[in-house]
Amino acid sequence: MRIAICGLGLRAEHVLGIMKRTMPEIEFVGFYDPSLVEETALGTINRFDTLTDLLTETSPDLLFVASPNYLHLEHIREGLEAGVRIFAEKPVVTTIDDTFALAELLKKHGTDRVIIGLVLRYSQHVRDLNAALEAGQIGSIASIEASEYIAPYHGAFFMRDWRRKTEYSGGFMLEKCCHDLDVYNMVTGSRPVKVASLGGRRSFLPEHAPANGVDDGVYHTKGSRWESADDPFTSDADIIDAQTAILEFGSGASMTFHTNTNVPDEHRRFCVIGSKGMAEGDFVRGYFKVTDARTGDRLADIDYNQGDSKLQGAHYGADEMMVQDIVAHLRGGNKSLPVGVVDAMIAGIVALALDEARTTGKMVDLAPYWEKLDSYNLR
Repeated sequence: MRIAICGLGLRAEHVLGIMKRTMPEIEFVGFYDPSLVEETALGTINRFDTLTDLLTETSPDLLFVASPNYLHLEHIREGLEAGVRIFAEKPVVTTIDDTFALAELLKKHGTDRVIIGLVLRYSQHVRDLNAALEAGQIGSIASIEASEYIAPYHGAFFMRDWRRKTEYSGGFMLEKCCHDLDVYNMVTGSRPVKVASLGGRRSFLPEHAPANGVDDGVYHTKGSRWESADDPFTSDADIIDAQTAILEFGSGASMTFHTNTNVPDEHRRFCVIGSKGMAEGDFVRGYFKVTDARTGDRLADIDYNQGDSKLQGAHYGADEMMVQDIVAHLRGGNKSLPVGVVDAMIAGIVALALDEARTTGKMVDLAPYWEKLDSYNLR
């Protein structure tokens, strides 16, 4: 398996490192990253000045796209037109226009040519949630309460990294929460039809900066490689650090979703309430429960911090689980993956619509977006 790399940042090094351990026959044939000059964590890999040179001179089996989000469409297009299969990190693209430009490409080249890194779908929490849904333990979904709260060191990273600029990242809801939105689309078996949202920058502001030198190390725990700023409180970030969203799905279910980037005791939780029962869990705190609505019986009660259920590794063990599934897929062992590029496009449209609702102060009707996306007849 010959892999070419477009964008060799921290995420790419992490995921590709797991892939190499899982699939030793992988050969990294080269990388393109104009900002990277030092030795990579993956060892010595040939560096190319352009993506065109990389693809032409190495003839890879897979192009791993982990460049800054706003460049994804350009890099995916070049890989597809070169006849190469793609792995693209989330979010797959950063604007509505780019979403439909990607749809045009996929209509021509096929959706199976692009593997997407929506890692939360691979997590044990979501696998167990899926099992409860398929077993009929929850029934028809009525409502969902969900959140993603990240710790100050991580929030500061977003305010210092290139992701702080919407023009590069597509915004915080897209960059960080597209995983969550994708999962709850899956849970309801439908797409949001109307969304509303409120939010802004409330914590990472100059008036909340620590006194000189006090706790400064906390806000520089996580490093940044490209287009970085030094101070998360005074940077030129235009992303939010707190947002509350309301969504109505085509199934009739409704959801509230809340995110905040300055939560000292972080968690990422969900409560899915249906006609027959309730599923609740927390990815960070490591539990999952299912309760029968009529009897109150606990149908599942899993502590992922203990014993055989213990999860280890990044993203609650999901990075390793994602790589295992993708490697099996690349080797021909499984025909499909739990999430695809169209799922990523749908989650992206929802995230962008939530920001449209937040900035305009109006509820957004997503029907026109779905009508246009469906016109491409993508699998």
